[in-house]
Amino acid sequence: MKFVVVALLAAVATAAPQYGDSRPQARFDSLEEVAILRDDRVIEDDGRYNFDVETANGIVMSEAGSPTGLEGAINSAGSFSYTAPDGTPVSLQFVADENGFQPQGAHLPVAPEFPHPIPQFVLDQIAFAAEEDAARARGELRGASQPSGRYGAP
Repeated sequence: MKFVVVALLAAVATAAPQYGDSRPQARFDSLEEVAILRDDRVIEDDGRYNFDVETANGIVMSEAGSPTGLEGAINSAGSFSYTAPDGTPVSLQFVADENGFQPQGAHLPVAPEFPHPIPQFVLDQIAFAAEEDAARARGELRGASQPSGRYGAP
């Protein structure tokens, strides 16, 4: 019985926080209230909606949507903007439809322009794969390079 009590005490002591709260601190105190300057929402019976929200700390959001997608899916478009903690203004516009979520904003990363130079090792691998496909079509590949066409027990 003494062993059980000592083990429980050791478990509790081990589980207790040792160095205080290590979670990152929020930029704003959670008790801080931010005034909502504008909150306009319209929801129609046919599924269309529209909302505009603006807060005193500079957040602005706007979105509109309607069930015009495939099988009644909602297509929407909108934007939001805010000031990042480093003071940088951030603005994003988006469309969400049958092609997915499509954001646009100056702060988003941009892929390199295409066509960009393709490294030689990639071109070599593409050529090798084409040669393998041609050999497989002619029936010249045997062994591990060719799929067995049947499943076996592991």
